[in-house]
Amino acid sequence: MTSVVVLDYGSGNLRSAERAVARTGVDVTVTSDLGAAAAADGLVVPGVGAYAACMAGIEELGAGPMIAERVRNGKPVLGVCVGMQIFFDSGVEHGVETKGLGLLPGVVTKLTAERIPHMGWNTVDVPETSDLFQGVPPGTRFYFVHSYAASDLEALQRAGAKVTTATHDEPFAAAVELGCLSVAQFHPEKSADAGYALLRNWVAGL
Repeated sequence: MTSVVVLDYGSGNLRSAERAVARTGVDVTVTSDLGAAAAADGLVVPGVGAYAACMAGIEELGAGPMIAERVRNGKPVLGVCVGMQIFFDSGVEHGVETKGLGLLPGVVTKLTAERIPHMGWNTVDVPETSDLFQGVPPGTRFYFVHSYAASDLEALQRAGAKVTTATHDEPFAAAVELGCLSVAQFHPEKSADAGYALLRNWVAGL
């Protein structure tokens, strides 16, 4: 059976992520064991809260090199919410810049929106080449809860990424697909059937 690890590094909606991925029919384990995470067919990196705190958890566990090696070897990884943001070069919160995993280009910064956080259901603009959103009808809504985002869309496109965008006063990256690395700013596990469709598509590529 296809195996997926949800990485436990002290941050994230671990059990809800586990349940959502398990609904697709794969074998899901929540663990901080780096060997298990490296060996799994798919790896999910969740994350909630502050960018710096999530990166501190990744570094304390020593998970960064394992994640980078998975990506280099073409083994699928899915990052969610702040677990998406930490894949970028860095994140800036309260004037402090924290180095990220550097597997996606750009800096995560605060949304320049009138209403923050961006919380609730929103539509996304999907590129025709997307694998994650195959079969998801235009106008489908996903559930967001965040105040920070990756907004340098041109840097991602220059890197060859497939960039799905959403708009909250300004456009930002709602999801990014670059080789075996897929990340989503919204919460698939809170996005009902739309989130299930996305997870099912991701699992189909494992």
